[in-house]
Amino acid sequence: MSTPFKLLALGLGTIVQVSAEPLEPTSTSAVPDYFQTSFGPYAGPTQVGGAPFLAQINPAPFGNHSYVPNTPIVTDVPIIGQADGAEIFEHMGNLSPYMPNPSGFGAEEYPLPPGSNITQMHMIHRHGSRYPTFGDPVPVVDFHTRISELLGNGTRFTGNLSFLNDWKYELGTEELTALGRQQLFDSGVLHWFNYGRLYDSSAPLVARTTTEARMLQSAENFLNGFFGPNWTKNVTLEVMIESSGFNNSLAGNEACNNSHTDRGYVGDEASTQWQNKYFQKTTERFRQSMTGNANWTIEDTYIAQTMCPYETVGLGYSPFCSLFTWDEWLGFEYSLDVNYYGSFGFGSPVGRALGIGYVEELVARLLQHYPQPDGDSIAVNETLDDNTRTFPLDQTLYLDFSHDTNIVAILTALGLTQFAEFLPLSGPPPNHQLITSHLVPFAGRFNIEVIKTPLPVLSKRSEQPGDAVYESTGGETIYVHMLMNQRTIPLGRSISQCGQRDDGWCELKTFIKAQKENIAKANYEESCFGDYPVPAYGNITTGAI
Repeated sequence: MSTPFKLLALGLGTIVQVSAEPLEPTSTSAVPDYFQTSFGPYAGPTQVGGAPFLAQINPAPFGNHSYVPNTPIVTDVPIIGQADGAEIFEHMGNLSPYMPNPSGFGAEEYPLPPGSNITQMHMIHRHGSRYPTFGDPVPVVDFHTRISELLGNGTRFTGNLSFLNDWKYELGTEELTALGRQQLFDSGVLHWFNYGRLYDSSAPLVARTTTEARMLQSAENFLNGFFGPNWTKNVTLEVMIESSGFNNSLAGNEACNNSHTDRGYVGDEASTQWQNKYFQKTTERFRQSMTGNANWTIEDTYIAQTMCPYETVGLGYSPFCSLFTWDEWLGFEYSLDVNYYGSFGFGSPVGRALGIGYVEELVARLLQHYPQPDGDSIAVNETLDDNTRTFPLDQTLYLDFSHDTNIVAILTALGLTQFAEFLPLSGPPPNHQLITSHLVPFAGRFNIEVIKTPLPVLSKRSEQPGDAVYESTGGETIYVHMLMNQRTIPLGRSISQCGQRDDGWCELKTFIKAQKENIAKANYEESCFGDYPVPAYGNITTGAI
């Protein structure tokens, strides 16, 4: 058995040599430098936040007679307009703590038919709950400076805003919070129960993550949950550099020039327009709880609302949460839906391009050959993806760790038009599907199962136990079953060739054929490097220029 390692992989096919300590005692010092075991130069500007003290500051039971012991975080905050059983933390978009999709995607959920087998599983997992990031379009990290500025100018807060007179910013930067570590560990345990038998102990896996601290932390905590504390005996962790200009299918924006310009931020501007419309009355209400020289803006209101999920996952409880009504939380979530649709989804000129590298790799893994990108596409790392040491082709489990933006882009690149509906700035359409809290909450996970059956499975499944599940004729058939946050995505709803099946599955050959067509639809070179006018929100509906 080969020695497991962490491989620090550089884009454009170069392997960086950095200092590292051996993973375990060894009789020789000839351990290659690129077997990295600690954060390297591309980990990002991380900072640990203040220690929580929930036993002291928890205000529960909020004046009620009954007391519910808290989980690591307090989520039973009283909200004006909230119905019994409703939960605002299910409506915080990509900042929502992990939850299985509460409503599903329109497919029925069925057990595996007798005689069939899951033969392979591909997973791409978002990192867990984290502290705010630098460069976020919502500048949470600067909010304490803004409050200090207002107080210094004579502003005083009253009523339910009075806590701001003494409030201190105690969040860290970009690392996982304790809850984020737990989310990934718990997910690893869950995936072990769901897929543990797919692991072949005679052939240690190669799993992949990126160099950012939260990505390394997420992969390590997941693998600890899946395999236990000695997971390095089972897995080689490949750590791909995440930085501008480096090819990395788990962070496709880094090599796509237009994703860093106004062309790639169509959703940001649209979201701001929605905020300016939706949060005007909220802002006026806040101003009524201020005295002195207050110049409170809509942006201030939105940042204050964003503080709620961040403080909750970092410190356990946030007084910002109860400042907003139920409807205002629904408006907050829609602001994020609009942003992701316009910047990474079908409303973005680079949406498909940012996710197409992973799609190329998925097709390659399914066909058991290296990726074969068309033309001059550099959506994949062509050197790392041309080597079985860094891109194995025979695994039954593929475990990758990525970001929310990249996962939404992958859904777009896969041609899942179920999430392509235009999101107008007049308000959310009924039953729209691109709901970020359902797709990419903190620690969200996307699973693609390959299922082999002895006969074709009936497209219309009976609900009666004992009824036939297979066609009477035909032979062995292989299907793709796609799940997002533990709920089936019906592939036939987006890929017509898959057919309208109750179970949402698609025959493997049909799925691969459709994805080869989708790779070309990304129009990677023009989308990422073309000099085209910045499109207005709503002008792009296909995820590519």
